[in-house]
Amino acid sequence: MAALCYAQRKAFGWMDDPRRQISEAARLSRRAIEVGSDDAVALGTGGYVLAFVAHELDSGAASIERALMLNPNFAAGWLYSGWTKIWLGQPKKAINDLAQAMRLSPLGRGIAGMQVATAHAHFFADRYDEAASCAQVVLREHPYSHPGLRIAVASHAAASKIEEAKILAARLRQLDATITVARLKEFLGPYAPAALAKYEEALTNAGLQ
Repeated sequence: MAALCYAQRKAFGWMDDPRRQISEAARLSRRAIEVGSDDAVALGTGGYVLAFVAHELDSGAASIERALMLNPNFAAGWLYSGWTKIWLGQPKKAINDLAQAMRLSPLGRGIAGMQVATAHAHFFADRYDEAASCAQVVLREHPYSHPGLRIAVASHAAASKIEEAKILAARLRQLDATITVARLKEFLGPYAPAALAKYEEALTNAGLQ
């Protein structure tokens, strides 16, 4: 859970010493995986943080896979699996994993995160309207969600709904005055260069610099 705090800091742009904090997140994740080698929560959470924060995608994905073998009913594990599949360039498989997460925990605290992840999966599957719809579900409950706003802006822009994208981009700048396309990598997991460029292009088209 300490490792997961660093993942939250990264996702919301709250890291003030990234090199040190990424190193500490990786250390905590490896320790959780080592000590909890027979525990799905330790394996899945540690694997997710390794992938997302430390960008150790292969190791993280393998740990999450082991977690789901131990407990196929671990909803957060399916969320983590969905994210790793997005980063691995498998968005359609990610959509299936994320749907499973929501089936297992439709009213859980993590549902907004599942919707954000699903929006990203649809975006990278070129399903921009579906991505925007998922993002809007999140923003109705959490109007200043940094990840929710980012993918909402990108999805609307990619769907050629530029005015809507610009309105959301303005809200994102209100939330984070330092947000730029150049800083996008600070918030994101280990995307392939082409996927990152796709995200950056959509935000640029929405007026972010």
